[in-house]
Amino acid sequence: MSVVRSTPVASPDAPVPPLLELRRLTVHYGAIPAVRGLDLCLRQGELVALLGANGAGKTTTLRAISRLVDPSAGSLHWCGRDLARLRTEATVRLGIVHCPEGRRVLARQSVAANLDLGAWLRRDRAAITADRDRCYALFPRLAERRQQLAGSLSGGEQQMLAIARALMARPRLLLLDEPSLGLAPKLVAELMAALAALHREGLSMLLVEQNASAALAIADRGVVLEGGAIRLQGPARMLLEDAELRASYLGSAASA
Repeated sequence: MSVVRSTPVASPDAPVPPLLELRRLTVHYGAIPAVRGLDLCLRQGELVALLGANGAGKTTTLRAISRLVDPSAGSLHWCGRDLARLRTEATVRLGIVHCPEGRRVLARQSVAANLDLGAWLRRDRAAITADRDRCYALFPRLAERRQQLAGSLSGGEQQMLAIARALMARPRLLLLDEPSLGLAPKLVAELMAALAALHREGLSMLLVEQNASAALAIADRGVVLEGGAIRLQGPARMLLEDAELRASYLGSAASA
């Protein structure tokens, strides 16, 4: 699968803007603030783990980036371009692809049909075929079940399919929401190995994960949210190795 590595053209005197930049992002659900004044940037090729307890604002942050919810205040920029007025379809065309929690595969369609759906905005048929083959190589179980109905797959296989379907859109930034949720440890290891391989190829990712240790093991940086705001951030290795930080903010999953 080809991973786009291009960056915006800049003059020698002007720094290249981050791939994604959130400035003072605030999102409300009614009167309740879900995200409060969030500042976050992600550069080309980075994998950032977004961590925190349930209700910390992680999913809402992803939904705001992919334009599924509107910010109450603040801004979202993609390669220096304002995303605030764009619809979700437009963000996909820019290369921002969201793989939401819960898999959400088309249960009555085959594995192959689900993958084709991921490429629905594309017209490059030869490249689509090549990318489908790359997904099968990344997730061999999907190759074995390519004509099987998605609803008959195991939970782990459905999660692999959901990620492969997202990859078929050729993302520059992949937003992943709890990909390991409910999976057995062996499948979690397989899934994280696949994400690490994509990261090595240059794919940028923002990874929301309850399994903090698994996420930090493959990430460049970690950001811990609490009450919709950043409570802690730093290099993934630092967060993973600091016992006090793990006990205070990352929970039992990080110390496993």
